[in-house]
Amino acid sequence: MATEQTAPPQTPRETPSGPGGKPDAAVVRDALGVGIAVGLSGFAFGVTSAGSGLGLLQTCALSLLVFTGASQFALVGALAAGGNPFTAAAGAFFLGTRNAFYGLRLSQLLALPKALRPLAAQWVIDETTAVTLAQPTRRAARIGFTVTGATLYALWNLTTLAGALGARAIGDTDAWGLDAASPAVFLALLAPMLKTTTERVTAALAVVLVLALLPVLPAGVPVLGAALAAPLVLFLKGRGATTADPADTGATAPGPDPDPDPAGDDTTDPGRSGEIGNSPKGQAR
Repeated sequence: MATEQTAPPQTPRETPSGPGGKPDAAVVRDALGVGIAVGLSGFAFGVTSAGSGLGLLQTCALSLLVFTGASQFALVGALAAGGNPFTAAAGAFFLGTRNAFYGLRLSQLLALPKALRPLAAQWVIDETTAVTLAQPTRRAARIGFTVTGATLYALWNLTTLAGALGARAIGDTDAWGLDAASPAVFLALLAPMLKTTTERVTAALAVVLVLALLPVLPAGVPVLGAALAAPLVLFLKGRGATTADPADTGATAPGPDPDPDPAGDDTTDPGRSGEIGNSPKGQAR
């Protein structure tokens, strides 16, 4: 008697990604793109810092230890404008406090071991936060954070050094517009994340607040003031929901079933086709 031979079932090839996530290669590609694009703008900081009067060691120390481009540009920009060093440092400090709020969110998302958290905190900036939050799984988030942070940190410091050394050859940095590279990349990352009307209104209000506060507050402080846009929009949204007239929405309180059948009787009803009562078994009963 011949036995029927069946081919062994084919097992799907494992893809290097978490359940429901995207391939690791795609995460690395996106993270490298952000890290390289923003990291090259460190050249502009090196040139600007040298032009503001800071020495080579001071410029490189800022990138190594501070590593937050907005605060670094705010500091050297205030110094270049002739501002008080303490005022410039205070503005840069307040501008950098936003990274603390980023850290609160990323600490839950990444769930890194406690020994690694102090090291990872150095990489908590706008770009790493944007890349991390865009990932669908924790595995992808960790890869995105690590690759973006490592690439950006290395390139930012190397280009800072190159910019500080080549400041004399570059001349006027404002003519090149290199300092606009980092904000442009961050806006490109932020725009796809504004999916709802509430998020778009909040972002628009934040821009209005920054533009209004920019002429009257020190550098860095208007950005913190823009954070007031979120609670303001949420307050107005909640107030509008509570003051809405239920009669306008057509909402009615749920009433009792007009034809209750507590006994579960499945008698025949010609107007309810397809139910148990219209089946042959229900009609037989």
